[in-house]
Amino acid sequence: MLLSDLAFQAAPQAMLIIDPFRDRLLTSNQAAETLMGGDLDQLSVGPFSHFLSASLPLWVSFSDEALTCPPAWSDDLVLLDVSRQPHRVEVLAVPLEQGSRLLLIVIERDKAERRRAEAELSRQHRSGKVGWQRIEQVFERIERQNQLILGAAGEGIYGLDAEGKTTFVNPAAERILGWSSDDMVGHGAHRLFHHSRSDGSEYPVQQCLIHASFSDGQVHRVDDEVFWHKSGEPVPVEYTSTPIFEMGRLVGAVVLFRDISERKLSEQRLHEALEEVGSLKRRLELENKYLQEEITAELNQSEIVGESPAVAQLIRQIALVAPTDANVLINGESGTGKELIARAIHADSSRGDRPLIRVNCAAIPRDLFESEFFGHVKGAFTGATGDRLGRFELADGGTLFLDEVGEIPLELQGKLLRVLQEQQFERIGENRTRKVDVRVMAATNRDLHDMVAEGTFREDLYFRLNVFPIASVPLRQRIEDVPLLAQHFLKHACQKFNKPGVRIPLGQLEILKSYHWPGNIRELENIIERQVIVSQDRRLVFDELLLAKSDGVASARLTPGLDMVPLPEQELARRQRDNAIAALAQSAGKVSGAGGAAELLGVKPTTLFSRLRKWGVEPADYKESGPS
Repeated sequence: MLLSDLAFQAAPQAMLIIDPFRDRLLTSNQAAETLMGGDLDQLSVGPFSHFLSASLPLWVSFSDEALTCPPAWSDDLVLLDVSRQPHRVEVLAVPLEQGSRLLLIVIERDKAERRRAEAELSRQHRSGKVGWQRIEQVFERIERQNQLILGAAGEGIYGLDAEGKTTFVNPAAERILGWSSDDMVGHGAHRLFHHSRSDGSEYPVQQCLIHASFSDGQVHRVDDEVFWHKSGEPVPVEYTSTPIFEMGRLVGAVVLFRDISERKLSEQRLHEALEEVGSLKRRLELENKYLQEEITAELNQSEIVGESPAVAQLIRQIALVAPTDANVLINGESGTGKELIARAIHADSSRGDRPLIRVNCAAIPRDLFESEFFGHVKGAFTGATGDRLGRFELADGGTLFLDEVGEIPLELQGKLLRVLQEQQFERIGENRTRKVDVRVMAATNRDLHDMVAEGTFREDLYFRLNVFPIASVPLRQRIEDVPLLAQHFLKHACQKFNKPGVRIPLGQLEILKSYHWPGNIRELENIIERQVIVSQDRRLVFDELLLAKSDGVASARLTPGLDMVPLPEQELARRQRDNAIAALAQSAGKVSGAGGAAELLGVKPTTLFSRLRKWGVEPADYKESGPS
């Protein structure tokens, strides 16, 4: 690179070489690229006149003067940088290469004027015309000339010299900060009331934007910081620090600040309100989900079907306990309609306009019980990608139905007891205690009293749940209700499968009444639906129940040591399959675990799973579809 090129690039003034006829920037030095905010590739993309904006007419006459009567000088031009920010400039232009090029030497006017003012001030100091005491006179003049404004202003205003010492304070600043003028004037303001951040950590003076005004000469605005009251309490403020120049020399700053405590309080209230709205929105969405499930349920859950003495007694118990907020424990075999009883109690209670939230305790993984009941906040554990409402929070003001309550892990029963006693809880990962108003009803097909004796269920929780016990009677003890239930299920099955006109002959109703119903009401519902599907002549036939009944009677009469009639292998396999299906119906499709079909049959779960696959039987087909 030639020495001239090196000098061009190293020059402190911005230099540009322009082709005025093609309106193009040909080259630029480093100072010019800094001024224009881009490198040569960026600056030379379009016409050079794009950087002139409103001063384009002046540029036309200026460039013509530079070509015809050089050199040309102007301080009226404005250059736009790459980000379209304007810069007032002085430009000296001389032609190159017989007038085909123009060399522009560009100086920013603001910087030039400041340098000239500083030079003039230095000359005056060297000649003794200006003493350092003039700085104090600057702030005295500011305070004297603006005395009325300073006194009337509601915002705090104070002055600082270049060393950070307070020079004057208005009454509003004294009132907001608690410090008097005598406390502040002549002392470092930062150390006095701006020494710490809002969290109490140290605020180094080197990082203070108020003091930055002394060095960079820029106006700094901050809308969220704290000053410290004389009492030690933080005062939320927003402030503007404006530098003060005297004869071109930076002598200090004036700070205007405003107490934004009310604004911060309003923002906090708004934030809390928005959080509450968001929480209510999520709660309504979940409630809507439960309501949709109830609307789309196949069965009419608003009434209990039956005229037997057992049903009459059940209805009397519901009428007694529904108006109260007493906890209810419903005991009974699987498939007897325990959830229907809970829904009837809830519907007749004062909480009937709120949803009944159901939790199947047997279907919740052990490590998710607490989150399911009480909810969690985002980041509480791996996989917690957002806040989640627990079932207790969702049931606030309503009823929580704990189905299969005997399946709740022992280590969680204490937390459940606390909610029942105190009606308050904390989400996982949150310290905030939340209060709820929840009525709890529980159901189980296990003997909780025996579980208490075995140490697998807390005695205090048992007594808390068992305030009003209700027995859900098995269908074999209310056999006179079978015809009514059968007609009830037939009506819904015909609607569900779009098969109108299907009926049950009187003789077939007698068969239904003579069956022992090990799977209770759920088994009756499933058999009705299955027969509606397979019926060809709109008449339901239940001959399979006669065979199951005869098998049961024959089995009961056979005892070891007496003459026994051997059964063919095929018949034995059929009976084994039917027996497994009966166990599935009684356990609501549950194969393994307590109360599962494997336990009822006395076989290993793996053995039963293997047989079911062999027979082509799906346990899911026998899951509860809603008790009646």
